[in-house]
Amino acid sequence: MNLLLAKIDTDFSMVWESGLTTAIVGWLIVFAALVLLVIVFSQIPKLIYYKTRKKLKEETKKDVVTDDELHVVGDVNAAISMALHLFFSEMHDEESNIITIKRVRKTYSPWSSKIYGLRVWPRK
Repeated sequence: MNLLLAKIDTDFSMVWESGLTTAIVGWLIVFAALVLLVIVFSQIPKLIYYKTRKKLKEETKKDVVTDDELHVVGDVNAAISMALHLFFSEMHDEESNIITIKRVRKTYSPWSSKIYGLRVWPRK
């Protein structure tokens, strides 16, 4: 038994140092990539607004374009996106392309019914 333990005795200091170095370098790479992604995603809207302002200045021949001219209301965004969706996915027959949303109200639901909450007490 002692001979077996004597042969297994190895120096783990080199393994520990290289493993620690690998772990530190891995963490640094991951955090650097996350910081880079945060920077890229925070700068993309600014780049898009800059290009849109530049294009709007050329089209309208104005010196200054305000933020109100660039801002689009959420309802308009929804209508535009729905129109694009209908245009690009024409897998059905031609329809009137008028979308109506009707609110259906049901007053009865088994969850709100009182008869299920009543119980008959047993007689003694």
